[in-house]
Amino acid sequence: MPGTSCKNCPLRKRSMFLPFSEEELAFMETFKTGELKVDPRTTILLEGSNSPQLYTVLDGMGTRYTTLENGKRQVINFLFPGDFAGLQAGIMGEMKHSVEASTHMTLCVFRRDDLWEVFRRYPERAYDLTWIGAVEEHFLGETIASLGQRDATQRIAWALVRIYERLKAAGMEKAGAVPLPFRQQDLADALGLSLVHTNKTLKALRDIGLAQWSEGQLELLKVEDLASLAMINLERPQARPLM
Repeated sequence: MPGTSCKNCPLRKRSMFLPFSEEELAFMETFKTGELKVDPRTTILLEGSNSPQLYTVLDGMGTRYTTLENGKRQVINFLFPGDFAGLQAGIMGEMKHSVEASTHMTLCVFRRDDLWEVFRRYPERAYDLTWIGAVEEHFLGETIASLGQRDATQRIAWALVRIYERLKAAGMEKAGAVPLPFRQQDLADALGLSLVHTNKTLKALRDIGLAQWSEGQLELLKVEDLASLAMINLERPQARPLM
């Protein structure tokens, strides 16, 4: 099989991902058809398209977004290593949002036509797909709650804590910082804020010594205080299945 063998997948070594059984590992070796490497700003999945492929992010980061009738882009959320993309097209026949690479990315590639074989022959793996879909729904629900009930500072604090803890659990923290290669505009769009307001809020958080985001690196200087500001409990992300 081209690319990284599932047996040697670096993501499997990270504690946030549930281990495979030997049977699941053998299946994934046949389910994966190869790897796709893309440059930043490459469209991986296009809204309205009927993609024949599904993807797991092996390396790099991206954004999920939808395009409004006036042509503006609304960021829905972000893609991190271990995330699964393309399930909408696999289930609903077409993508309801687009996926774009924010960095150089490597993606594991699966045939969409094989998805139904997963449900027929490997119920444990099918359950994992259902779990992934449920988690995405939960995260979107939490995002909506943030938009409705948190002010701008609390929204940004919430997003920074959630992203930091997710990347930390994926083993991406180095010297107290995690990579965050997105634009401030992307974060502003995802949180329903203006770029000016987002910039001012990030500066305020930096000035009071809570968080610093610069040159593609995010450092939370007082993560517990930032979580308190965001009105959330500081907890390690739940272990999740890896496709």
